[in-house]
Amino acid sequence: MASERDVRRRACVDKATAEIDALTARGVRMGGNAFSAVLLVKGELTDAEKDGGTPFSGADGTALRASLERLGYAPEDWEWLLSVGAAGESLDAALFREAVCALDPATLVCCDEAAAALTREAYADDLFAVERLEEAMLAPGVVARICGMRVLNLGGFAAALADAHEKQVMWARLKKIPPLGEPY
Repeated sequence: MASERDVRRRACVDKATAEIDALTARGVRMGGNAFSAVLLVKGELTDAEKDGGTPFSGADGTALRASLERLGYAPEDWEWLLSVGAAGESLDAALFREAVCALDPATLVCCDEAAAALTREAYADDLFAVERLEEAMLAPGVVARICGMRVLNLGGFAAALADAHEKQVMWARLKKIPPLGEPY
């Protein structure tokens, strides 16, 4: 006989699975651990990713996973979402916001300008209410707090990997989002 806790856990998993399946059917590409604290978003894809390869499986994904682990996140504690559909077109802002809500991250990381631009569009009303201009504009390296999430725009993570100084800039930005700890 299943305990009440097991029944609730199963209901949460079933709900998340149904939401993710519905989003995927509408062209949203996402993966990783759907119950993670960190959501990595990108829209500037590599050729391999454009051809259907797994996003974040290249150098950018390796570097981001290593950085998150070094900050104290569990190795599996991240998920990804593309801000573009299968044909390379930008997702509709409402669909993007729905996907972010379904994944419910504590921290959203925009890895490139395409991801940041769609995040700005999807959360325009919420960003309008933010007092600091740098946060409201999702300026690279500034942590904004919207809808209960920390949002960090890295400002071109994949491109920064080719330059030693820019890699250090990215690391300094990522250090602004350490794990929040358990909520209980």
